[in-house]
Amino acid sequence: MASNPPAWQLKGRVLIACNCDWGCPCNVNARPTNGQCEGGWTWHVEQGRHGDVVLDGLNFSLMCWWPAAIHEGGGKAISFVDDKADEAQRSALKGLLTGDQGGPWAIFRATFDEYSGPEHVSYTIDEASELPSVHAGDAISLETDFIRNPVTGETIHPRMVLPEGLIVKEAAMIGSRSFKVDAGPIHYEHQGKYAAAGHFQYFG
Repeated sequence: MASNPPAWQLKGRVLIACNCDWGCPCNVNARPTNGQCEGGWTWHVEQGRHGDVVLDGLNFSLMCWWPAAIHEGGGKAISFVDDKADEAQRSALKGLLTGDQGGPWAIFRATFDEYSGPEHVSYTIDEASELPSVHAGDAISLETDFIRNPVTGETIHPRMVLPEGLIVKEAAMIGSRSFKVDAGPIHYEHQGKYAAAGHFQYFG
């Protein structure tokens, strides 16, 4: 008889970027700004456990492409795990990212026709500042900027609250100064588009 997967819990900060206009219509169940969806998420684990395996301080990402709205499927994705992770930690995060153990990744996995990874990469990440950034090997580069009033040029600081949010329940909305993904089946580059950062907490 197969054993049940171990209980797990994660909390920390998640950084989001895609090709949609600021705010991203997907957050309110509208269609992607440009028809297709090109974007992904990087999670920084402040505290986490998968059974007896401690995941504190690790980073991991999921970068995706869908030809239309996410729920319509047909997507491609590649995942990444912090190369600081040891074998037990890599196995735990792989189990989560493949969607085998629930969490938001299980919902996304059902929308992919093609999935690869995780690849193990070195992360340089600033998740705590008002303008977070992520660099993951040569695969992911995200630099963010404030959204600016088009008349005065002053920065604005919108926030969104998503009680039913899959990834995050509340986040600061910002923009991408630059966002590039170049790995496996995923290749795109955007700037001046949607980005966001917020706290997450998941259990399984």
